[in-house]
Amino acid sequence: MSAREQFMTTHAKNIEAKRVYRRFTAGQNWEHAILLISGIVLFFTGLPQKYRTTSWSQQILSTPERLETIQQIHHIAAIVLILLVIYHLGRAIYLMIQRRLPAAIFPTIQDLRDAWQMIKYLLFLSKDKPKFGKYNFEQKFTYWFIFIIVGIMVFTGIIIWYPELITRYLPGGLVPAAKLAHSTEAIVAAIFIVIWHFYHVHLERLNVSIFTGYLNEEDMKKYHTLEYQQLTGEQIEDADTGGSQ
Repeated sequence: MSAREQFMTTHAKNIEAKRVYRRFTAGQNWEHAILLISGIVLFFTGLPQKYRTTSWSQQILSTPERLETIQQIHHIAAIVLILLVIYHLGRAIYLMIQRRLPAAIFPTIQDLRDAWQMIKYLLFLSKDKPKFGKYNFEQKFTYWFIFIIVGIMVFTGIIIWYPELITRYLPGGLVPAAKLAHSTEAIVAAIFIVIWHFYHVHLERLNVSIFTGYLNEEDMKKYHTLEYQQLTGEQIEDADTGGSQ
């Protein structure tokens, strides 16, 4: 059995007579789920703490007990997020040592070319849409944006959590700066996820592969043409231009 046939046997299924392809591993599905849940909890427990002077926040944090409960929930979710970051980085380092870390998620000069080509296509300056592999430039931007945001959130959150310990070794002005950065980055992340990520993944087209792990053949052909061609060896007819992708 050839490598291509083995891949199709192992990773392709028939669901309603449609072939699907493994896009994410079960571990990646769980990582996304944990990130989503912990992020939602952190946002909704952090928001009333950021806007304590507002009437709605004062109703939520009306007693010291309520404030303590909100902070405890926030800290538990933060611990979960920190453990997830440690796991994610640890696994990446392990795969790097084993020389098995996939390079598809890393930005390349081709992403700039694809972004420029997409701009020309949207402005009707070109008939050809760019062709993408496993991840397009938008998905790479989303991953690295969230990666950096989460890093800032974890770093500043630890400073806020242990101000006395941190100020033994670092200037005291770092604490209010960390508070400002922490709360501001949380708002930026929420806006980005809702407007950019949620729109492109769930509204522009319904893509639930990060939850199921699989992507149907039609979407593979349309949105990940280069990866599909690499896996199957087929050339895809571009319906928009009549050319091959």
